[in-house]
Amino acid sequence: MSETRIDISELKREGSDLIKELTEFLKERTKAEVETATDEIIVKGERKTVPKNYLRVLLRKFLYKNELKNYFRVIGGKENTLTVKEKKISEEE
Repeated sequence: MSETRIDISELKREGSDLIKELTEFLKERTKAEVETATDEIIVKGERKTVPKNYLRVLLRKFLYKNELKNYFRVIGGKENTLTVKEKKISEEE
């Protein structure tokens, strides 16, 4: 069984309900086993991994759906790791 990890440490500040919603969203779309750890979500595929690019697209859709696309972005990390990072927003004068 292979797994992909999604670092959600910065997204957790938005609330635990959002994390539960994200977990359910990923379960529905990937049909894989999705677990929530302290600062990450682990997506476990039975035979093959869920493609990293597909997970990135799903995370972007989730952020767009919850109107968080302007505040967070999805970046790739090490092998089989994605990170949801907060965007650095420059203050306009």
